[in-house]
Amino acid sequence: MSTSYRVDWRRRLTDRSMTVVVTGCFVAAMVPLVWLLGTVVTKGLARFDWTFFTSSMRGIVGDGGGALHAIWGTVLITAATVAISVPIGVATAIYLTEYGSGWLPRLIRFLVQVLTGLPSIVAGLFIYALVVILAGPGARSGVAGALALSLLMTPVVITSAEQMLRLVPTSVREAAIGLGAAKHAIVATIILPHAASGILAGVMLGVCRIIGETAPLLLVAGFTDAMNSSIFDSRMATLPVYIYSQWQNKGADLAAYDNRAWTAALVLIGLVLIFNLTSRLITHRFAPAAQGVGD
Repeated sequence: MSTSYRVDWRRRLTDRSMTVVVTGCFVAAMVPLVWLLGTVVTKGLARFDWTFFTSSMRGIVGDGGGALHAIWGTVLITAATVAISVPIGVATAIYLTEYGSGWLPRLIRFLVQVLTGLPSIVAGLFIYALVVILAGPGARSGVAGALALSLLMTPVVITSAEQMLRLVPTSVREAAIGLGAAKHAIVATIILPHAASGILAGVMLGVCRIIGETAPLLLVAGFTDAMNSSIFDSRMATLPVYIYSQWQNKGADLAAYDNRAWTAALVLIGLVLIFNLTSRLITHRFAPAAQGVGD
């Protein structure tokens, strides 16, 4: 057996072995995911009907009712969270990449890293203490929930936006400066459009991070069985808290509460899927413009 043949045989054996190991790890990771999705879909279809999406739980103690108030609350609080987090996150990332120097950017990055690992219950407790100071004990509102979730989402937006802004070629900045463009004009017309798709992907990642949070919303947004269209007034239900409430506060008809909880979980997963698909579509929409600037 020649030396070259032995080397080639070892390489093939190593390649086949690693292929088997990687495939096995992939299958091992997919099994619980597929099992989870299959369980949620199978059990969630029990109440996936028109009534579930058009009714609240007001006056319902057994079968029937729905999660319209929780779906609407989730949409409103998530939209408010995005409205708070995105401007702050993108503006901070712009400062870190384009204007910051010295010790302050290092301090900001350190604080962002700390906030990234912040437990959600701590964010809820902080906003709860703030709301108690400003509005008094027992005060709950959707905007308080949005503030708590923004503490979790903003670091994700800052990190992803900063990374995307740093990917903009230095030659693009230098060319714009050579043409006499002002710094703010370069940022607004060249750098941000070039990084728009990546920033949007980071925003969607942040939304998926906070849309399933339960603990902070239990503390500051509370729960209600009725519709509430104002995030500034009174308690507001959300899907994660709705799921928790259906499991925790079951009545005589246990199956009815279980079915509503599983269907709400299915809807929540569906919302995450919609956000991801939307981000991909918008990313493809912005990709040609970004490519053109890079070229």
